[in-house]
Amino acid sequence: MFDLRLIVASALASATTIAATIATVATLSAALLLFGSAALGQPRQAAPAAANPALEAQVMQISAELRCLVCQNQTIADSNADLAVDLRRQEREMLAKGQSEAQIIDFMTARYGDFVRYRPPVKSTTVLLWYGPAVLLVLALGTLVLVLRRRARLTPQAFEPDPDEVR
Repeated sequence: MFDLRLIVASALASATTIAATIATVATLSAALLLFGSAALGQPRQAAPAAANPALEAQVMQISAELRCLVCQNQTIADSNADLAVDLRRQEREMLAKGQSEAQIIDFMTARYGDFVRYRPPVKSTTVLLWYGPAVLLVLALGTLVLVLRRRARLTPQAFEPDPDEVR
């Protein structure tokens, strides 16, 4: 036969172990919520790349205006490519030497061309880039209007009958 006292003692021990496990998980969850990843020994935020936060903000402002030549769909500020990291470092050095934002952007443009700028200047080589989409839109709308006008003039016999239409 089963000893009732042994079964109850075993159940109590299991319940105590489960309760202790739940308490431990709850404590760890609360710590993670309160302290974030720092509770795991990881830093909450990366240290700034520059000792001067104002300089770093200026670097990020300039980097937001320049396209990453490796990614081509990201700014230098957003990219983690080696070239983008090098260009941000070069921007910091140029700013530390006292160069202005315009001088840095001009340097990058002279070195890599207008493609490096997210907003290239309007000039003869970029006219199509700036006005091409508007011209295409006007042409597409004009074509649509012409097609609809011609179609409105056609008689119903010019169209194929619907296969589902009952005669």
